Amino acid sequence: MEHDDERWMREALRVATARGSDPAVTPIGAVIVHDGRIVAEARNECDTLHDATAHAEMVAFRRAGPRVADADNPGGELRGATLYSTLQPCGMCTMASIWAKVGRVVYGAGREDVHRMYFEARHTDTIAFIKDAYRDDVSIAGGVLREECVALYYGPDDPVSTDDQGNL
Repeated sequence: MEHDDERWMREALRVATARGSDPAVTPIGAVIVHDGRIVAEARNECDTLHDATAHAEMVAFRRAGPRVADADNPGGELRGATLYSTLQPCGMCTMASIWAKVGRVVYGAGREDVHRMYFEARHTDTIAFIKDAYRDDVSIAGGVLREECVALYYGPDDPVSTDDQGNL
């Protein structure tokens, strides 16, 4: 499984850096893998879509649903699928993972690895929320290709102006 996780995380890294790797452009990439194939991929598109909810994971969920939907799955649930994200999902994307019914969430850089601007309530680890919410059948793996993913983002001690911090 670990080898596959690295393979798919490399795909998420490819998606994240398709338009560059400057931390100022928030190069977050996500892929959703179902039955051994990518059913959706996306990068952060908040600026291009003028939509604060267009995080990489959210865009990927929106693309994946119609691709897996059929007569037995009209809602496009992602049971059995794995979400790969270069950065630990935020609270919104964590909840979307629960509602989309993914079976696994795998991420590269964790909240402790990057500047606090990437996360909402800085004292709440929303990925832990999955373990306590609604479903107990979601597995989580963090730190896959951590160093490659961390390199995409501002570090915990990097000086980032308040104007450049999207969550303030």
